[in-house]
Amino acid sequence: MRIGMVGLGRMGANMTTRLLRGGHEVVAFDFNADAVAAAVDGGALGADSLAALVEQLPAPRTVWVMVPAGDITDRTVEELGGLLDAGDTIVDGGNSRWTDTLARAEWLAAGGDVRLVDAGTSGGVWGLREGYCLMVGGDDAAVERLAPILTTLAPPDGWAHVGPAGAGHFTKMVHNGVEYALMQAYAEGFELLSAAEFDFDLHQIAEVWRHGSVVRSWLLDLAASALDKDPGLEQVAGYVEDSGEGRWTVEAAIDAAVPTPTIALALFTRFASRADDAFGNRLLAALRNEFGGHAVRPRSEPT
Repeated sequence: MRIGMVGLGRMGANMTTRLLRGGHEVVAFDFNADAVAAAVDGGALGADSLAALVEQLPAPRTVWVMVPAGDITDRTVEELGGLLDAGDTIVDGGNSRWTDTLARAEWLAAGGDVRLVDAGTSGGVWGLREGYCLMVGGDDAAVERLAPILTTLAPPDGWAHVGPAGAGHFTKMVHNGVEYALMQAYAEGFELLSAAEFDFDLHQIAEVWRHGSVVRSWLLDLAASALDKDPGLEQVAGYVEDSGEGRWTVEAAIDAAVPTPTIALALFTRFASRADDAFGNRLLAALRNEFGGHAVRPRSEPT
């Protein structure tokens, strides 16, 4: 297939590379001209505007949007909606709030029958090599037409059509809420180990837990990697950001009267991290850097 890719940051650039390696053609656009040039060097076709990108796509067109959630996604979808025709598809692969996705899908359908597919995307900076887990919402026909793209981006059995528009981002929201809680459990366990009288080698413990233990996971693999690089996490401030999905998960749980105390407490602990520098919080910050390339604060930086 030939597909447009809008947004060539950490995720969009790697997804473009994976699609090219899979034999697809990608027309790439980003407001950063250097990012477009790098994509062209890698084999993509470049565009200097959204209009130029759309002009290079055969009908029915597909444009994958990989930009930050919020206003920039709104502006991008709105501009694309004016450029695309009935039967074309916009894929929002960012972490948009699912209620925003519903509103965008309704607006696009009413304005010209452009389809919106929401692809909740997990995999971080490792997705280029390992593939991306994709939780996809949208119209059956639009998703079916995207199957070759989704199959290339995902590992085997790594994508699913979970429901109509909005369902993909809702599923990814809950996924990230679970991620918060899992990370918090590891952080608390390793903090207790670091405070014990036994002078544990935390990297050694993380490594042994990775083999045969019931708590083994990819997050534990990443914890072992972080502890190998910096055993005391001396280079990482225990200041843990949240990017929105955990808050939305807790809000959705409140709306549905579903108890999610572990996820809620993990979110509130991130808030608390901004006032101290505990070891567990440094592990949380290091884990976010390991799987997603999220920036970490040096410990010398004031919090």
